[in-house]
Amino acid sequence: QVQLVESGGGLVPRGESLSLSCTVYRSSGHINYMGWFRQIPENERELVAEVRSGNIINYADFAKGRFSVTRDAANNVLWLQMNNLEVDDTAVYYCYVRSDSIPYWGRGTQVVVSS
Repeated sequence: QVQLVESGGGLVPRGESLSLSCTVYRSSGHINYMGWFRQIPENERELVAEVRSGNIINYADFAKGRFSVTRDAANNVLWLQMNNLEVDDTAVYYCYVRSDSIPYWGRGTQVVVSS
């Protein structure tokens, strides 16, 4: 059983920063993938940043240079530091994990960037 708990969303003015966290609670299994996705209403969910096996990190183009993802493997926490936020970053941000190849989603945390 795996449970994801996200925190850190909120309302910020453009140009400011936010840090999101995702804590993974699991009773067993091996996590081989962690990532952050986001969804704007009426749009598909899209990748923001991911950490693959071997600590391989990838970012969406819009996140490069502004966002930074960090995995704390010892504490099962995935962080997303978002700097220089833009109005277009307004979305619900979801944590996603694969444990023993089984996918799990968090409930999401709302990020609103005001102009």
